[in-house]
Amino acid sequence: MTDVRVLIVDDHDVVRLGLQAYLEEQPNINCVGDAANGSAALALLEKLASTDALPDVVLMDLVMPGQDGVTVTREVRARYPQVQVVAVTSFGESQRIRAALDAGAAGYVLKDSDVDEIALAIHSAAAGDGHLDAAVEQVLRDTSGRVPGQLTAREREVLGLIAQGLSNRQAARQLDLSERTIQTHLSAILRKLGLSSRTEAALWAVRGGLPDLV
Repeated sequence: MTDVRVLIVDDHDVVRLGLQAYLEEQPNINCVGDAANGSAALALLEKLASTDALPDVVLMDLVMPGQDGVTVTREVRARYPQVQVVAVTSFGESQRIRAALDAGAAGYVLKDSDVDEIALAIHSAAAGDGHLDAAVEQVLRDTSGRVPGQLTAREREVLGLIAQGLSNRQAARQLDLSERTIQTHLSAILRKLGLSSRTEAALWAVRGGLPDLV
């Protein structure tokens, strides 16, 4: 198995050092650097990109001086779409969770989670899957008001393909639809389920929202 390259972004030295020490003990995870704030993270990513050495996953604190983690997550995903972001934070409010996922985060774990949860989130993100720890899932479940029966047959079909990891283009090709139509269906799915990102929708589907999902 190829090592997952990880960059740690957190304004607290003890957190960065602790995460680094933990990750160094994990098989198939290679910590390639750390940054104390968003500006430093973006500068380091630019440097790594110039040598074709970008990380696979960025562990992103959300509350930092200067640019907050949500803003930096959005920048990372816009500049380097091949780099996944996992939010690692002390804050589990639904608004903050949704903001991070909407910005493109592939995962969201709390700092007081079991450390193995972080490794799981890293590997899931690197594999192109989303990961929310159980406490975060419960927050979203308690605040979303999701009603699966609201989805049309076509919307459930589109959501099923997204949950299997297909891009909008791939889903469009499989259903013989345009990418614009797929995006329209996805927007309707998010609105009806009270979600804010395709990652949330995919997680909802595979964790029981679509019982018939193979």
